[in-house]
Amino acid sequence: MTDDGRSRSVPSGRLSRLSRFGRMGASVAGGMLSEGARRLAAGERPKVGDLLLTPANAARVAEQLSHLRGAAMKLGQMISMDAGDVLPPELTAILARLRDNAHHMPPQQLAQVLAAEWGADWRRRFRHFQAHPIAAASIGQVHRAELPDGRTVAIKVQYPGVADSIDADVDNVTTLLRVSGLLPRELDLAPLLAEAKRQLHEEADYAREAAMLTRYRALVGDDPAYLVPGLVPEFSTARVLAMDYVAGEPIEALEGRGADERNRAAHALVRLVLRELFGWGVMQTDPNFANYRWQADSGRLVLLDFGAAREVKPETQDGYRRLLAAGLGGDREQVRSAAVAAGFLGDAAVERHRATVDRMLDVILAELNKPGPFDFGDRAFVQVIREEAMVMAQDRATWHVPPVDTLFVQRKISGTALLCARLKASVDVRAELTSYLPA
Repeated sequence: MTDDGRSRSVPSGRLSRLSRFGRMGASVAGGMLSEGARRLAAGERPKVGDLLLTPANAARVAEQLSHLRGAAMKLGQMISMDAGDVLPPELTAILARLRDNAHHMPPQQLAQVLAAEWGADWRRRFRHFQAHPIAAASIGQVHRAELPDGRTVAIKVQYPGVADSIDADVDNVTTLLRVSGLLPRELDLAPLLAEAKRQLHEEADYAREAAMLTRYRALVGDDPAYLVPGLVPEFSTARVLAMDYVAGEPIEALEGRGADERNRAAHALVRLVLRELFGWGVMQTDPNFANYRWQADSGRLVLLDFGAAREVKPETQDGYRRLLAAGLGGDREQVRSAAVAAGFLGDAAVERHRATVDRMLDVILAELNKPGPFDFGDRAFVQVIREEAMVMAQDRATWHVPPVDTLFVQRKISGTALLCARLKASVDVRAELTSYLPA
């Protein structure tokens, strides 16, 4: 195996990872002092939050999270996708780097991991094993390999130490966000953080993901719109996941294609989310674009990475049914009540900002009930909602954390809408919804 210059050894021990967080904090503090001195010299009186959120400090944090990988990088990815409309644009742009490929393990570290999982003579089991990964992300990296019988497989190898570091990484990243002021102290995040840790532990359990991969393959069945790779169990362990290699191109590559192809892909994305939520009762809740590939020749959406797949609670399904049924009926009062019942809105926010809430709902209802396919590429209404939401956001006493199950489901729904917007696609969402809602 040879190194290509982009590999960096993953800190696997508790002390080495803690040391990385310490260096990150010291580096950010140094950046704050430097930026503060510069602004004071210019006659400004900067706030601490302004000094923390400089592009230089954000770059330092993004670089360290990329090096740590694991839960630290995963949380950074979640923040960059879920809060892109709220965070300062400089921070959003830099955190977006975490959605790209991470540095991968150097060959020596990769060989050690595979020897621990497969035995010292693991190379003899392959006709060819491509040392350079075809993808590297937060928890593992993926390699292409050829078996002696000619089959091509994809091998996902987990970074050493990431499973054992999840709890500490989540706590450390949360502390950084608290200090930065991005997370208000008034919010009780304990249930959310506990659930985040639980899900990250599940994502690091490749035996569980193998079971979910098999389950999704059965759920999709012979539907010609989707393709789920088959599991290769003889090479799969708790830290290595092997599956059939499926060719395809990045879903974003469709941006420059014709409307028919873009709309077909978006329709498959929307239909998948609705089937997960209302039909199957199980949802892959990570909307990272890299979890999809597109086969132009067959017109099929390839589904990858099932570590974040989870059961959807019946009460969450019912909450969405009531909310969507009220929305399609155009009844603002029912929508508001359903939003509170489902946990999207807190009672305090509705009580203190009733007019603002109603203006936001009116915009959403107008968009939802326009005749014809929904144009995801027309995002003008998003800015209107964002401006109204910022008024409410300034009143921290009314900040509210929805139920954890709803948060994960909504993350998938929002991520799907974001991808459809990226494709500038149009989908008849109302037609797809009607089969799942009460008549």
